[in-house]
Amino acid sequence: MNTIKVTIKDHLSIITLDRGKSNALNREMITELNDILTNISSDANIAGVIITGKEHFFSAGLDLIELYNYSEQEAESFWHLFLNFTATITSFKKPLIAAVNGHSPAGGCVIALACDYRIMAEGKYIIGLNEIPVGIIVPNSIFNLYAFWMGQANATRSLLEGKLFTPEEALQIGLVDEVVNPASILTAAERKIRKYMAMERNTWEQSKLSIRKDLIAVTSANQSEALQAMLKQWWAPATRNILKTIIDNLQKK
Repeated sequence: MNTIKVTIKDHLSIITLDRGKSNALNREMITELNDILTNISSDANIAGVIITGKEHFFSAGLDLIELYNYSEQEAESFWHLFLNFTATITSFKKPLIAAVNGHSPAGGCVIALACDYRIMAEGKYIIGLNEIPVGIIVPNSIFNLYAFWMGQANATRSLLEGKLFTPEEALQIGLVDEVVNPASILTAAERKIRKYMAMERNTWEQSKLSIRKDLIAVTSANQSEALQAMLKQWWAPATRNILKTIIDNLQKK
């Protein structure tokens, strides 16, 4: 695997996002994440998973530089892949914790939202769904993930504003569950997930699936209509101009 690292420790799998400086999500990375979670879901020797990033980034979200240059066919294929991955991670039945070690906007936030518990590093980091200011329509399935933890009203306000939260703000609104010193984030994540893993496995897993029944249904449903709306806006001149400005600024750094 080229974009993630996987280590196994006493029936616990730790997946470290490892692509470039900011762990921007591209086709290869999402494919590798989808494949590893699918494999782990059927591996009886692994009872839980922690997902984390490196240095100051959990994930900066989708790799807009790569996506911007996709053809129409490539863009449609990519968005299908991303929405299918969202369904995979949402329906993952084993304990899954996000150790959000740094910045986690947009697609990075989606990964964290699909987890059962989010521990974020304290510091000058941000997390949230900021797609609307970028010109990307957020599908209902991903809004439901946001609202699952934050409630409908908070999720609606935050999404329409493109609000990005500090760790403390995210904790207060229910977007994350703990804020800890960066040096102890994996220790805190392991402590929490071991509590889940110590419970009777089938009872825990079936309870998770029951709690998430509606969420799994909406993320797994046919999203062709939502995808077409997303793609229409993706190719709109206004969105292309916003993306071009963002990419120009990224490439200057």
